[in-house]
Amino acid sequence: MAGNGETHKGQLAHMIDIIADAGFTGIQPIFTWMGPLSDPKKLAEKLNERNIELAAVALALDWNGAKETDDERRIADDAISMLEQFPGSVLCTVQIPTGRHDLESRRKSLVGIVNEVSKRAADRGVISSFHPNSPHTSITRTEEDYRVILEALDTSATGWCPDVGHIINGGMDPLAKMKEYQSLINHVHYKDWDGDPEFTLMGNGKVDLVGITQWLKDIGFPGWIICEDEGQEALEDPDFVTLHDGKWIHETLIKKLT
Repeated sequence: MAGNGETHKGQLAHMIDIIADAGFTGIQPIFTWMGPLSDPKKLAEKLNERNIELAAVALALDWNGAKETDDERRIADDAISMLEQFPGSVLCTVQIPTGRHDLESRRKSLVGIVNEVSKRAADRGVISSFHPNSPHTSITRTEEDYRVILEALDTSATGWCPDVGHIINGGMDPLAKMKEYQSLINHVHYKDWDGDPEFTLMGNGKVDLVGITQWLKDIGFPGWIICEDEGQEALEDPDFVTLHDGKWIHETLIKKLT
């Protein structure tokens, strides 16, 4: 998945095909651009056809008010209803970045909304995981943001999805931050980063993906690791990048693990 996903809106069937061809076993689409495959029956048929699991669904909304808007609540509840049909799949909540104004009040409101959405999901048997991101307009990008938000999550209803590329892009060490908040982790995102200016092809950057994977293996992490490539190449030729990342994971990353 690259950017906000709008480029590939309605292309989920094709994405499932490419992901399967790359040797991946699961997918995490953005709920609002799933198109015809937002129908659980049609989605299940396509996933079964390619032996791919629905690992998670990203719920990406503005969430800029003191509470959910009516539309935001409707979309969130629709996503939860769909995920009820796929036991074990994760609702991955993420705020669309819109600026770092009114930080204190907006972070507090965001946590309140995330906790409320996650509670509604938990009441219906759906797992939730909150995903910070790192654009300069995001209120979930810095070490202070992480401290304020992660420590206010309702851990009875949601976990944390560390995205290693976003963590390093926000000026932090990914593995150190994951160790600090290990108890919250229930879903993980991988992307690579080279600081030129941000993300790059998996294996070409500075994120210690081997070390992080070894640590997750050592602690017995039972959840999904989702590969999200957001480098320039992913915007220009996402099929090539998906196939490249699958090859790198199988031929390099896995072979380096002990």
